[in-house]
Amino acid sequence: MRGALASGALAVSGSALVACGTKGAAQTEDTCVSEDLSGTEKTLTVSNWPQYIDVDEKDESKRPSLIAFEQKSGIAVSYTEDINDNNEFFGKVQNQLTACQPTDRDVIVLTDWMTARMIRLGWFQKLDTAKMPNFQKNLLPSLKGRPFDKNTEYAVPWQSGLAGLAFNGNVAKEIRTVDELLTRPDLKGKVTALTEMRDTMGLILLSNGHDPSNFTKAQFDDAINKLQKAVDAGQIRRFTGNDYAPELAKGDIAACIGWSGDIIQLGLEDEKIQFVAPDAGVMLFSDNSSIPNKASHKANAEQFLDYYYDPAVAAELAAYVNYICPVAGAKEAMEKIDPDLAANPLIFPDDALLGKAKVFKALTEAEEREYESAFQKVIGA
Repeated sequence: MRGALASGALAVSGSALVACGTKGAAQTEDTCVSEDLSGTEKTLTVSNWPQYIDVDEKDESKRPSLIAFEQKSGIAVSYTEDINDNNEFFGKVQNQLTACQPTDRDVIVLTDWMTARMIRLGWFQKLDTAKMPNFQKNLLPSLKGRPFDKNTEYAVPWQSGLAGLAFNGNVAKEIRTVDELLTRPDLKGKVTALTEMRDTMGLILLSNGHDPSNFTKAQFDDAINKLQKAVDAGQIRRFTGNDYAPELAKGDIAACIGWSGDIIQLGLEDEKIQFVAPDAGVMLFSDNSSIPNKASHKANAEQFLDYYYDPAVAAELAAYVNYICPVAGAKEAMEKIDPDLAANPLIFPDDALLGKAKVFKALTEAEEREYESAFQKVIGA
């Protein structure tokens, strides 16, 4: 998560459980015991989001930092980009984790609020951080002791990012506000928004002059009505997970609510694709690596995660994914790789950008159920 964060900027509160589908699903260390086979099985299975690891420019099937880890550790890694949306992935693994069964994954990467939910359900194994010296030493202080992981023992920040606006200058003129996105006639039917409720609704709340970290039900209702109006008008083509990026690159969509790292990556290929921090502000999020119950290669996973907390490795990763780096010392290492990226405030944010960033407030169980239900109804899920 974004380096050099202002004090408290990443104090992301874990959301309460969504009651739907989680009643009676909780586990504990006593009710769900996992066996670690790392001593005899030098393998590891990782599930992550698309475009979240470095790729060789000449051969996209190769991931340099991952290859280096395999050579250094002797651990063979099966790396899969099968996370497109938090709720969607939750549905993939819910039945197994509820029943204390293997998900066939050793590491999964989920956004802070979903990580919080799964910690509350007791679905993650506790990390042995004594075996993770890089992580202990180099995790940014602002990411230690977060409300949903007070002892920093279940969630290892992979990257952080900002949710804001993006546009393709080949097919649309510049966009500066959420209101433009939702109402501008030349964008009608050429707009996407995110299925992540906290990102889409957070930006709309900001556009209405309200604080996503501290809002009322009436303010949320105003924001949901604004979104519904845009849907009814045909302004929004669809709601997406990570899969909006190829459409924006091709110009099939002209503008969207998107994530900073995705847009920086697209902009390296086409400078007319740009990320915009709306005048009203941006949403701040973090994605965390965790080890699910019944994962049978826990020590291998800890070695893998610790490897990415070496500042040099973290800089190599950040240079490709272009999200906010959670590793102290990575900015200095980045200066040796690419000084321009080291100076990019979307990777190593400055105070000006952080001053515009908000984190969605922690929700009670009742709020989570009510707000998610209203949002899902509007987006047609």
